[in-house]
Amino acid sequence: MRKIIVQEFITLDGVMQAPGGPDEDKESGFKYGGWTAPYFREADDEASDFMTEVMKSCDLLLGRKTFTMFAEYWPKHTDMWPGIMEVTKYCVSSQLDKSDWSNSKFLKDAEDIKKIKAGEGGELKVIGSGNLAQTLFKNDLVDEMLLMTFPITLGTGKHLFAEGTIPAAFTMTKSLVTKNGVIFANYKRAGEVKTGTVGA
Repeated sequence: MRKIIVQEFITLDGVMQAPGGPDEDKESGFKYGGWTAPYFREADDEASDFMTEVMKSCDLLLGRKTFTMFAEYWPKHTDMWPGIMEVTKYCVSSQLDKSDWSNSKFLKDAEDIKKIKAGEGGELKVIGSGNLAQTLFKNDLVDEMLLMTFPITLGTGKHLFAEGTIPAAFTMTKSLVTKNGVIFANYKRAGEVKTGTVGA
């Protein structure tokens, strides 16, 4: 059984759209692309070490838009992500079925994802891919999350937890708060949501 990890940059109000640059994703008139950049310019050594660990190569599970963007960018910047050309890149799309990016494979839907997850191999990491994330949450296919939460609100943009999110409990397994207020937190799936009365 393979583990699926959703890894995302998000704001305090849950926006995940276009964290990396102004032209990354302007859908719906989004004008705050690159909202993580000022924080990375001020990153301390501890945060840099954490990001180095985060960027270790493993197989990727991506939605069509993120896959297309990555396929254009990363083959030209392999020095920034060692091993990115060697890992398998799974793209979930009903429209796309081929690419020149090495080691790319294509899946159609949640059933295809379940088959890949049930097989042998290492971790499958989801980056960006908002619509795909909703499909994974809806089908209870997320084993872990790595959320990097930045101390800003945007009030607009695509949200990580939108339609499709089901009730689910998670346990924090690792965390770091940087000097400039970014919270890195790993969460592991921990069964169903439990309720009760406070103080009872």
